[in-house]
Amino acid sequence: MANYTLTYSESAQGWPSFYSYYPDFMIGMNSYFYTFRAGNLYRHNVNASRNTFYADYWTRLGDVNDAFTASKIISVFNDVPLENKLFKTLNLEGDTAWGATMVTDIQNSGAIESTWFEKKEQSWFGFVRNTGDDPATAEEYSLRSLNGIGNSLTTTIAASDSTINFALAVEIGSILSIGDNFYFVDSGVSKWAGTVLEVNSDIRRGINNVKIDTTPAGTVAIPGDVYLFLYIKNSVAESHGVLGHYCIFEITNTSTSKIELFAVESEVMKSYP
Repeated sequence: MANYTLTYSESAQGWPSFYSYYPDFMIGMNSYFYTFRAGNLYRHNVNASRNTFYADYWTRLGDVNDAFTASKIISVFNDVPLENKLFKTLNLEGDTAWGATMVTDIQNSGAIESTWFEKKEQSWFGFVRNTGDDPATAEEYSLRSLNGIGNSLTTTIAASDSTINFALAVEIGSILSIGDNFYFVDSGVSKWAGTVLEVNSDIRRGINNVKIDTTPAGTVAIPGDVYLFLYIKNSVAESHGVLGHYCIFEITNTSTSKIELFAVESEVMKSYP
């Protein structure tokens, strides 16, 4: 478990920040802040590499990487807490992009890598992707990214793929896309069958089937012909944001240079089930 130094702010009348340095003793003198660690004296806010503390101490221990700790900010979007909402974007008012994760009371899979942000009018803008799980967790079954298809007629199983045939009256081609995850229901339990490779629907020629890749780890072989099938859209490519009454976000920056962040915003819309 990591040790931290907790600081008190007179202006905020609270304890807003944790620092990664963990001194044996500290003192302020002549407008400088000094700490002692393992018998050595350190003056803070003078080294070129930000967020780097006691570098020579960690070097002697053979753990030089522990001298640096990334900057992290954790806060919450909590407007209109009784309404369920979709948190779709993150907008950073600052001079650089940060990596972000977003967790709600319903979902815990929202993320934006720092390289996914685009600079627009001196702000950094990124839309929220859902990382998801393969196979899906129980919480994902209630989201709008899941859609049902219907019962199959027959299933043709090959070495690395399977083709599931449906009745011509079953609509499979309007929303289903290549890369979506395909599931079947066996004794009331959803099981991951594979990832969609082809969607073949030509009613006039009597073709209505889906071909899936069955090689990913965690997939389950379809044991027979007739099963109820459903699919979950690709959570990154088809992300709708994160759903919840509130959203806790954590942003991280690994820069060793001076950076500034003024505000964090999110585009939010009410969810209509």
